[in-house]
Amino acid sequence: MTGTDRQTGRVREGRWWTERVLPRVNHRGLQGEDAGRWRAPVCVRASGVVLDIGFGSGPNLEHYPAAVTRVLAAEPSDLAWELAAERVAAFGRPVERPVRDAADLSVLAAGSVDSAVSAWSLCTVPDVEGALTEVRRVLRPGGALYFVEHGLAPDAGTVRAQRAVQPVWGALAGGCHVDRDVRGLLAAAGFEVVTGRAQYVGPGPLRIWGWFVRGAARPVP
Repeated sequence: MTGTDRQTGRVREGRWWTERVLPRVNHRGLQGEDAGRWRAPVCVRASGVVLDIGFGSGPNLEHYPAAVTRVLAAEPSDLAWELAAERVAAFGRPVERPVRDAADLSVLAAGSVDSAVSAWSLCTVPDVEGALTEVRRVLRPGGALYFVEHGLAPDAGTVRAQRAVQPVWGALAGGCHVDRDVRGLLAAAGFEVVTGRAQYVGPGPLRIWGWFVRGAARPVP
């Protein structure tokens, strides 16, 4: 086998992992009561037309209130969208997938979205700065991005561990970052951030993945 063939094999293996395995892992992950205690307070604040960033297989749907009239999914995975079918049907309101990449919302008009929601998704968006710029553009005046994310820890020791593990973790977890400063990224993109809750949710080594932040971000006029 030539070097090019070996490289192609690695690419195919990587695509199989990211396109066929990780969507199923995510479909079963971050579910249940523990995740729901973080997810529900974020989703319940949404209303009107909602941009759901990193929609996945639709775990946010069951937490959206009646005030949500339509959901626009930004989701790159075809398999995740297929796995969402049952949840979409049960939701009973329009759920569409107009975009794959949250950094390219060009099909959506400026000010056309009432709320945006991200539940453990900004950690994985490849062009997160571009995505936040686009979210800011499509939000209507007075709209907000409601989020729960894991990311850069507040203590230096955990940050060092996060930086050390990130190259391996990112490759295994489809580009997920444990060391993104979500609140800093939001502020740099022109949002005013109000944190509702921030804490570690796991002891010891789990702190690398377990610094959770929940809040709301509104575009600064």
